[in-house]
Amino acid sequence: MEPEVITVGLDGSPESLAAAHWAADEADRRQWVLRLLHAWILLAVEAPGTPPDRDQNAGARQIVRRATDEVRARHPRLRIIEDLEAAEAEPALLGAVGESQMVVLGSRALGPWESYVLGDVSLNVVGRAKGPVVLVREGGRAKSPRHERSDSPPPAPEARVVIGLSLNGPCERVLAFAFDAAASRGLPLQAVHGRPLPVHAYTPWGLDPDAATELTKEAAVELQDALRPWCERFPEVRVQQTVLPESPTRALVQSVFEAELLVVGRRLHRPPLAPRLGPVAHAAIHHVTCPIAVVPHE
Repeated sequence: MEPEVITVGLDGSPESLAAAHWAADEADRRQWVLRLLHAWILLAVEAPGTPPDRDQNAGARQIVRRATDEVRARHPRLRIIEDLEAAEAEPALLGAVGESQMVVLGSRALGPWESYVLGDVSLNVVGRAKGPVVLVREGGRAKSPRHERSDSPPPAPEARVVIGLSLNGPCERVLAFAFDAAASRGLPLQAVHGRPLPVHAYTPWGLDPDAATELTKEAAVELQDALRPWCERFPEVRVQQTVLPESPTRALVQSVFEAELLVVGRRLHRPPLAPRLGPVAHAAIHHVTCPIAVVPHE
């Protein structure tokens, strides 16, 4: 039986090293093999025994070797595969998706908003991959938003895995990934669903509270129905349900603070002119700072 593999795309940046550490923790937890991949189209073919001073691939080897050394210091028994590929990064990473349980990429934050910044390669891989892709930034969990004034600090949320659910169709692969991630970590799973209020909920004198309450109750029942079979499969996972009368993107961004991992879906089959990433996945990638798993589904 072939060992299960988790692949990290390396480019020598601190963010890709953070991705390597996250993937190493995941591989160690699950007893998987860690594959450290660096793709460079100009990788040279060299004869065995080439002296170091004439090694044209020294820079590429150093990128992988540094990641290996850092990971090995924390996980001395982890099986690691060092992989250099003479290819463009995007096709190499897309190929790795089909050979791995997941592919992990680094992403950097920019400016006071702490947003994700994805290059063309990472964005195309996330948008075209047929398997899960995890984005990791250098740092930690998703942080709470800053408030101008506050009489008392909000209570610190517990560590958990968060999944954003739309309930507009089947998303079994997303649910399977999220429940499995929570179970492997021994963490609760928070399922978040946002549903905008209909026009009739707004009156000339403000929001109709009865309409908002009714909408939230209906959505909560639908969410519970979607989660029930997975709760039965994973009885050890404690599930929290969060339903907000907001757009799905706002509901998710508001609910993910201090999460260990956010799981969102991406539909494999979208209209020809539509973006490859839906609005929820796009907002999460650019506004959430914890690791994000983008899971494609039908």
